[in-house]
Amino acid sequence: MLSQEHIQLIYRLKRDLSRERRIVVTTHQGPDGDAMGSSLALYLFLKKRGHDVHLIVPNDYPEFLHWMPSNADVVNFMRQRPFAEELVEKAEFVFHMDYNVLGRSADMTRFLYKCKATRILIDHHPDIDMPSRYIFSDTQVSSTCELLFCMMKRWDYSLIDRDIATCLYTGVMTDTGSFCHRSASAQTFLVAAELMRFGINREEIYEKVYDNYSENRARLMGFCLNEKMEVLPQYRTALISLNLEEQQRYGFVIGDTEGFVNLPLSIKGIRFSAFFLEKEDKTKMSFRSRGNFSVNDFSRTHYGGGGHINAAGGDSKIPMPELIRQFKEIITMYEEKLNEEG
Repeated sequence: MLSQEHIQLIYRLKRDLSRERRIVVTTHQGPDGDAMGSSLALYLFLKKRGHDVHLIVPNDYPEFLHWMPSNADVVNFMRQRPFAEELVEKAEFVFHMDYNVLGRSADMTRFLYKCKATRILIDHHPDIDMPSRYIFSDTQVSSTCELLFCMMKRWDYSLIDRDIATCLYTGVMTDTGSFCHRSASAQTFLVAAELMRFGINREEIYEKVYDNYSENRARLMGFCLNEKMEVLPQYRTALISLNLEEQQRYGFVIGDTEGFVNLPLSIKGIRFSAFFLEKEDKTKMSFRSRGNFSVNDFSRTHYGGGGHINAAGGDSKIPMPELIRQFKEIITMYEEKLNEEG
């Protein structure tokens, strides 16, 4: 449910956007289903209200999200930089979707920082670090898409259509692990049911997201589980790592390792899973947990990252072999906590 403060903010924002405005919608680097779902849904919604809207993403995102409504309109900052910079410079309003730390916008960060536009933040992650005139944040909702749908109902319910509902459902579905994560509340299921009333095809959405991978990706998954997974039973922890050579061997493309970090959690007794993906200039880390072990706190403490209690991430410029060695040392500090019940 929206707080009274949020409801009042919606009415204020609605007044500010009562006439045509130049608007830029942004999201975080490496956008996932919730980032793209919320950003595209808002883009479509604002277009229907008559605004001059552009959606800019910092970089590439998985191919399995490219089917979404109006994906062809997305501006990729990494590939269309001069055009994207011009849009940011001219914007009167900038929406920050599914992220609350400006640095998560990668190379867009310094341009967004200099931008004089009015900022609107819509997000569900803890620890906000982004000055904004309008802040819509709720860490209790499953996803930014769930929060955005509740906002749209107050803003102008009549504008929500099948395409917008499809985008929103995609974000809710992916950020809840198909409604299996603890973040999926009773309200989440009510939101999903309401979105279905707009005529979305939930079976098709699921297939396009989860049953749309390449043969290479299937073989890469097998390689990770058979050759690259390390289990540390004393710490109820497992980790998987992929270096650049291994990625090249399996024809890696962005999105191929989506969900791999969750695989070790299917092992009985494992509470903490870590995935290390080597990049040209850094190593990207993903963390998942079960119960009350906070990977958000773990990531923030040791890697300057963050996220949610059971799903977080970070990155480091330390060479991956050394990074993994350090991780194995750090995890010894958490033996007691990882072996607690709950």
